[in-house]
Amino acid sequence: MRLDHRQPVPADLRGAVVALGNFDGFHLGHQAVVREAVEWAKSEGRPAIVATFDPHPVRHFAPHVPPFRLTTLDQRQELFAAAGADAMLVFHFDDALAGTTAEDFVTKLLGDHIGAAGVVTGEDFTFGKGRGGNIAVLREVGAGLGIGVRALGPVMDGGRVVSSSRIRDALKAGDCAEATRLLTRPFAIRAPVIHGDKRGREIGYPTANMELGTYLRPRFGIYAVTGRLPDGTELKGAANVGVRPSFDPPKELLEPYFFDFAGDLYGQEIEVAFHHFLRPEMKFDALEPLKAQMAEDCERARNLFA
Repeated sequence: MRLDHRQPVPADLRGAVVALGNFDGFHLGHQAVVREAVEWAKSEGRPAIVATFDPHPVRHFAPHVPPFRLTTLDQRQELFAAAGADAMLVFHFDDALAGTTAEDFVTKLLGDHIGAAGVVTGEDFTFGKGRGGNIAVLREVGAGLGIGVRALGPVMDGGRVVSSSRIRDALKAGDCAEATRLLTRPFAIRAPVIHGDKRGREIGYPTANMELGTYLRPRFGIYAVTGRLPDGTELKGAANVGVRPSFDPPKELLEPYFFDFAGDLYGQEIEVAFHHFLRPEMKFDALEPLKAQMAEDCERARNLFA
């Protein structure tokens, strides 16, 4: 169930334990926070709610920054549900929320509005106007409202903190294995398939064209990917993500080609997961060398999946 912080919380979800954070990517560190909230809620017979922010506060304060999201709200909702949450609560980050003091955030939103019995977050979480709230404020104000607070330290991997920025760096370097390990699943882009210029079809590699939207741009190039269709069908393939330097005009797209598949995907929302980086984007002056390279890319992808 998806809740909106501007709407009343259903009576049966009041008194919940709330996992509070951005949770973009829902990596190992985020999973630890949500697991703590779910277990705490279960132990007291309470519902568990995961609260996330959308748009990301960075997007509100610095709208010019390049896209950086690792997940959409739909993806997060599914991940939270799979982790045992009863609902996802979306804090819509607008001027009103940005101007809410830390004290009001705890008393009016977590207390009055949500009726939270407990809150779990990372020990470095900040909130409220001017980021004036931290764990100490949450504990102090929450205590007067009967809200219990638990703070979790960072999850470490290889002697370093697991963080969304570390995953973004890995993806920008084309390091799918590192990103997959920290996320506990491959980075995946979910979007509807749009009509393209049919160039792939002309050269024998029909692709499903997808816009990258608010997602982080991984390293441009060719990847071994899997695709999940709305009916749950899993496909294997190779995908180009980038600006297609061999074609004019350059246009940022994700273009998966699925092996042994001949269906019509237009208008369907599919999810493409990045498993292996094969090579950077290249510019070809003629179609024959491009076709030869694509055959080689597909062969490599098939072998990696085998």
